[in-house]
Amino acid sequence: MSVVQSVDNVALLPAYLAAGTAVLVLLADLLVARARVTLATAAVGAAATALGAALVGAGSERRTFCVGPDCSYVFGGRAALVAVVVALLTLGVLALSGPLLRAGQSPAGEYCFLLACSMTGGVVLGAAGDLITLIVALETLTLPLYVLVGLRRDSLASAEAAVTFFVVSVVATTLTLLGAALLYAATGGLHLGRIGAILADRTDLLDLPLTTAAVALVVLGLAFKVAAVPFHAWAPAAYDGAPLPVAAYLSTASKLGGVVALLAVVQHALPADVTGPVLALLAVLTMTVGNLVALRQRRTVRLLAWSSVAQAGYILAPLGALALTAGRTADARTAAYAAAVAYAVFFVLLELAAFAAVVALRPAGADGGTVDDLRGAARRHPWRAAALGLALIGLAGLPPGLAGLFAKVTVVRSLLDGGAGWLAVVVAVNAVVGLAYYLRLTAALWAAPAEGPVGGAAAPGVGSGGVSAVAPVRARTVGVVLAVATAAALVLGFAPQFVLDVAAR
Repeated sequence: MSVVQSVDNVALLPAYLAAGTAVLVLLADLLVARARVTLATAAVGAAATALGAALVGAGSERRTFCVGPDCSYVFGGRAALVAVVVALLTLGVLALSGPLLRAGQSPAGEYCFLLACSMTGGVVLGAAGDLITLIVALETLTLPLYVLVGLRRDSLASAEAAVTFFVVSVVATTLTLLGAALLYAATGGLHLGRIGAILADRTDLLDLPLTTAAVALVVLGLAFKVAAVPFHAWAPAAYDGAPLPVAAYLSTASKLGGVVALLAVVQHALPADVTGPVLALLAVLTMTVGNLVALRQRRTVRLLAWSSVAQAGYILAPLGALALTAGRTADARTAAYAAAVAYAVFFVLLELAAFAAVVALRPAGADGGTVDDLRGAARRHPWRAAALGLALIGLAGLPPGLAGLFAKVTVVRSLLDGGAGWLAVVVAVNAVVGLAYYLRLTAALWAAPAEGPVGGAAAPGVGSGGVSAVAPVRARTVGVVLAVATAAALVLGFAPQFVLDVAAR
């Protein structure tokens, strides 16, 4: 067998565009040193990356860095969907960051460069065909976020969130790397497809403690990235301490990356009968704990963070059907994988819309504040509050938020098709529990504004961010992101099968 690897530059075009964006941002910041130019360069690069990924993904599947039948980079329909979504999320977060950067609270060059680097990791992640590419891409997506979380100057909460996120992520990466090393020691393979074939052909390997430890470490290490319970404690602190646009990126692109990485190893490499029960347990714990703790939250971003934890449970739920024999048939597995990806796509769109609305309703540079800080917001800013309400209703899975409704129906249908009716009941019960805090926050938007000091600690009209709560962000770009994210969620809500078809490719 030849060891010379073929290189398909067309397949690598989205990665080239994403990495090139990071380089151009550095040059723009060095040569022009104007925040507006740097931000525009990053935004154009993100848009070009999304367009390039869509064009390459519209054709047939492309493979590169191949040795024999094993390839390290496979760019197909699902990889294109992930790349497009990550690039568009990056574009949206850049637009949300405009007021923050213009106010000088974060250095524009470093901020945009780190976001472009993270986008590069997300673009490559969807096409990863071996463990090394997968882990390197996932870390490229995650590493810049450690710094971005702590970029809110003069904020102790931001520094604490960055340290928490860094320490927990390092532990998660260590577990994943150790699991990958043990998996290589047990199977002699690094490519995901080859590992899966070896474990399927040699069932005796599954009886080895080495293989059991390897599978457990890989799954648990990636569960940290998804913020699955009991590996979730970092998420609320990191989200609440980060600047609002960075929290939006953590809750969307970073979460999507973790889901894609976990899905890749479960689908191609690890035995379903071993990972299925673990994923079912993680799904039940994650959605239940996330929803119950969210009921008690009073800070807006922490509520959205715990909601994001619960949503991770819904994303993992279809993979829990692999625990049963009926869920391991070819059709059931295809439906489960497609449902997990489709739900993740619907979720990140609605989550971005929710964060965009919070940014629009809060003062420039402020944190998310409390639920009481948003009380009566609909009376002052009806359209922004309506967009937030629609996003929250969509996350709850109620009409007219059809994207969230169809996402939950897709998950339940895949579980029923896989014979996991008990898990479908758990999803349904948790969806009802989640209604309480989503509707509570939505109702607060139309309630009468609270009189007197907010929370008893701030002067009237001053939110928890230390800025006047009656002076919300008025940047045009924030309104554009809010409108586009809301429109995209509405459109996909009427065409959910499109996302399912692409996710199944």
